[in-house]
Parts: sequence; structure tokens; C-alpha cells
Amino acid sequence: MFKLPVTQCNIIKHLLFLLILTSMSTAHAIIPKHISSSLHTGSIIENRIKVKAPDIAENGAVVTVSVGKVMLDKPGIHVTDIWIFDQSHPDHIAAFKLSPRTMATGISTRIKLAGTSDVYIVAKLSDGRFISGQKRVKVTIGGCGGGDAGYSTSSLYRRPGPTPFTTPMPLTYNNEKYGEFKNNGVVVCQQQPLSTFSIDVDTGSYSNVRRFIIGEGKRPVADAVRVEEMINYFDYSYTPPKQRDVPFSIHTEVGPNPWNKDTHLLHIGLKGYEEEARNIPASNLVFLMDVSGSMHARNKLPLLVNSLKLLAKQMREQDSIAIVVYAGASGVVLPPTRGDQHDTIIGALENLRAGGSTNGGAGIQLAYRLAEKSFIKDGINRVILATDGDFNVGVTSHTQLVEMVKEHSKQGINLTTLGFGGGNYNERLIEQLADQGNGNYAYIDSFLEARKVLKEQMSGTLYTIAKDVKIQVEFNPATVAEYRLIGYENRMLRAEDFRNDKVDAGDIGAGHTVTAIYELTLTDSQFRHVPRLRYSPGTETSNQCELAIVKLRYKLPDTDRSTRVERIISADMLKNNMQAMSASYRFSASVAAFGQWLRKHKLIGNIRPADIRRLAESAREADTKGYRQEFIRMVDTAATL
Repeated sequence: MFKLPVTQCNIIKHLLFLLILTSMSTAHAIIPKHISSSLHTGSIIENRIKVKAPDIAENGAVVTVSVGKVMLDKPGIHVTDIWIFDQSHPDHIAAFKLSPRTMATGISTRIKLAGTSDVYIVAKLSDGRFISGQKRVKVTIGGCGGGDAGYSTSSLYRRPGPTPFTTPMPLTYNNEKYGEFKNNGVVVCQQQPLSTFSIDVDTGSYSNVRRFIIGEGKRPVADAVRVEEMINYFDYSYTPPKQRDVPFSIHTEVGPNPWNKDTHLLHIGLKGYEEEARNIPASNLVFLMDVSGSMHARNKLPLLVNSLKLLAKQMREQDSIAIVVYAGASGVVLPPTRGDQHDTIIGALENLRAGGSTNGGAGIQLAYRLAEKSFIKDGINRVILATDGDFNVGVTSHTQLVEMVKEHSKQGINLTTLGFGGGNYNERLIEQLADQGNGNYAYIDSFLEARKVLKEQMSGTLYTIAKDVKIQVEFNPATVAEYRLIGYENRMLRAEDFRNDKVDAGDIGAGHTVTAIYELTLTDSQFRHVPRLRYSPGTETSNQCELAIVKLRYKLPDTDRSTRVERIISADMLKNNMQAMSASYRFSASVAAFGQWLRKHKLIGNIRPADIRRLAESAREADTKGYRQEFIRMVDTAATL
């Protein structure tokens, strides 16, 4: 056992910009110098981690290195940090920070090797000790036991040219990608009375936030929190329309604001026409499945297979299922097959294994070709992409992928995306592909979530009842001084886009629920977010009976011309007692408050998780599936992080 002196340093922010591995005999795994100079004095206990990696790899291949088993010798201890690196370039590593509830087993990264090398996994334990494991991967020319190749590079960081590592790689504990956005600001009604946006039925942000808080015991990054998707995760018991020619009903309420006593909330809810799964049109579905090395973990490919088995079991004789996989190369695992051939479809799913790099672009192209081949006129034609979004070879340009998806959606083949896993999760790309593919995006963090999305809500996931749905609210300056739309930051439209049928917007599936919430400052209040103007423009209206008019435009699936509907929000709808509001109003307000609290929004005052919990608890209603209780548990957990 080799002991190294170490000193204390800030582990979280400044540790590990370089990782230098001293060459020693293979009998000793070594704490890299920059780790050893920053931690308490300790010993490395060798051979306590089983390193899972291939014995032989082809020159230039990307191999998956993962934690197979961690052997702990004391009860009550857990792994707090893991570093994975290879001998040839130890200054470029994958680093992971673990909560007490996070399992170390299954954590993985991918390393591109072009020469035989030892790969190391070093872990820090909660009692301050270090343990390690190592494995030699022989890299051969052609992958068949030939001569060893030369150098090695890590797939985590690449530079063009003959010397790919000329500067150190900054430490990150995960490589997840989220679209950046700023919170909607307060708008002065006299200056801009129109607010226009596209609806959004995605729910992926909520289940991903749940993965952070409940699954990993940490607060999500702010850009992972899209408040509208958190609100729209829940069903609010809106009464659906009775006839299909009116695809959704409209529900509105105006009441008190739980985070600011001087403002009010306008609650707008839509409920899609409900259609039983057995009555939806024939479906032509292509499962496009990521089976690359990054999908090896238990919460990725194994969960994905079990999730799609749920959907496959509901298919009918008139439906068609095909399966395309992609890794270093893409291929057809199951050609278009009649939907009632459940054993054949499930057998193909169960035979899938993870390995290789991620050529997502080639996979999407192949999936669309199959969907075109089996196209069902007047039916549902959809590619279901299931991935962690970590595309690293092939057509990886964000713009190229988005344009490819958008073009096929114009031809009637839509795209639904299902996100899995963490660490290298590329949500930014997955969400945008679904948006441009006229589909929806969901994040699957558990089998229960898979059941919700692919069984309980299958009709809504697959069957579109209204497309290009836009909302425009015109506020009355005589009664509304200021307004702020909560969420929908990446769905905002220009006022003129509302009437332009060429401008794309979100779609609503059968039975889907959409909720939008505005914070309003009324003119009779002394409170203002924005100071009053000295030279305020006058208003021509003296109508004190109306707060706003809500206008909606939508197209039926088989038309390209929009229909307009509207609803007046009268001043006498306003209530000032929270308990007089519906349970839907109260619960959605609690979710809106929590989402903004997670984003550390500056306009929510001093509201605390305990306040949010009380409001949510008052609106649990008949929570038969436990979703609202789970939300309350998430609020409680987040308060401790």
C-alpha cells in the first residue's frame, strides 16, 4: 500500500483541473498528484472497485468504462466522489459527485483509445479513505489481436490536429446540456397590452427535476427547470369537450397570489378532447433506440426496453411497429411488423445490448426512411426517439438534426422524444427535436413514469387533436397595470404571429391538459413592480368590467387554416380568498411557486417551501395515483438541500 501526504483545499470548485498519474508498477493504483495535494492524508486501498471495460478494443474505438462493483468493508459508509481516467492522458478525466442515495455501480463514461492503456477508477469514501480499481485494455489495429496502436485520446474532450491535449480540461461533475433562458419580465400593460405564446404539452422538465431532487439528492440547475412543464405535468380535472369538432375546452379563474398579497393570478386551462386508445387511428410507429455505450446504465437502456414493451403490448392488428437502433452504426432490428405480433416485437426489444459511440444522425435518417415506407394515410405516423441525447459522431450538428426533423414533420411524420439517464444528458437537443417534429418530449426517470407516459396517456402521446395552438391575451389597461407570464420563455411569439398560419406552434394530443398562469397587478393597487411613468399615455377605454380577453387559434389535424375562439375575463370573476379558489387553481399555483423558487426567481418574495407545501396539501383532492403527494414529498426534500 502506497501512502501520499495531502493538504486540504476546496474540493468542490477548484479541485482537479489536471490529473497527473505517476508511472509505477501495475500492482499499485495511484491517487493523481492534483488529487493527492488537495485531500486529507490517506491510503489508496487497491482492487476494491471492479472496472468494467472490454479486454480488447479496436484502434480509435470508443469504449465504455464503468463501475462494476464497489466493495465496502464498513456499514454506513458510501462513495462521495468517483474519477475515471486512462493511463495515457490522466489529465483528462470524468468526475462524478455522488449523494448518499446515489449508487456508484453503473456510473460510466466513454474513452477513445488508440493505444493499449490501463484505465483507472478512484473513489473517495464518506469516511475519507480512497479505494481504486484498474483494468488494462489492449488496443489493436483492426480489433483482432493485431499490433498495438499508438496514442490515446479521451472522448470527453477533443481538439483537432496532431496534439489533441494542449490545455487542461476544466472539471465538471456532469456534462448535461440545457437550453439557457431568462425568466419572463414584468410588462407594463399600457405599453404592451398583448401577450402571445405557443402552448406546450411537454412534461420532461418535471420528471427530470424529480430525478435531481429525489433520485440524486441535489438541487437542479436552474435551466433544467421550465415552470410551465412542471405545471403541465399534472391533470387539473378540467371538464373536457363533449364533441370532437371542438378539440378543447377553456377554463379560467382569477384569484390571490400566494407569493405576493398585492398581486393576483390569472389561471387559463385547456383540456383536450378525450379519445380511448382503442379508438385512435391506425399507428405507424418506428422506435428509434440509442444503444450506444452511454446507454449502458440501468436507468437508461434497461429502463428504455421495459418502457417500450409497455407501449408495444397495446398495439393492435392495424398498427405497425419497426425498431431501428444506432450506436457506431445504425441498423434495423425489426422491420415494419404488424402491431398485434407482441411476442416478436418484445423479443426484439429484449435482445438489445448497449455498446459503441452514438451516431444519432444516421439513426434518425434510417428511422424516417422506414416510416415513409410504412406510411399510413389518415393514420398516426410517428418516430419515437429514445436516448440520452449524447450524439457524438455522424450528423451531430444541432441545426442539421433540427432541420431534418422539421422537414419530415411537414410530410406528416412526427417525432416524439423520450429522455433517459443523467451525467451526459443532452436535454437541450432532445427538447428542440420534439418541438420541431410536432411531437412531445418526456423524461423517463422510472418505470412508473414510463407507465404514465406510454400507457395511461398513450392517446395523448400519439394522437394529435389540434395543431399549431397559439394563445394571445389582450389585457385591459383600465383594469390591469402590469402582467407577467410564468414560464413559456422559449415559447413566446410576436403579436403578429398569432394571425399568421405559417408560424408553427405547439400541438395538443387527446386528453392533454395545458395550463398558463399570469401574475397581474391591477390598476386599483398601490403596488407596482415597475414605477409609474410621469408621462403615462392615456387609455381610450373606460371599460372597468373586463380584465382581459383570451384568444386562441388552432388548426384541426387535417387542415392548414386556423380557427379562432375567445373568452372574456370579467372583473367580477376575481376572488380574494384562496380557499374560495378551485383545487386546480391552488395546486397549480403551488407548482408555479416551487418552480420559480428552484430557479431563484427574484419576484416571488419570501415564500418558503413550507408555504408551498401547505398550499399543495390543501389541494390534494382525490390523488388516486399519488402524483400530488409525490410533489409534496419533492418540496419537502428540496427544502433540505
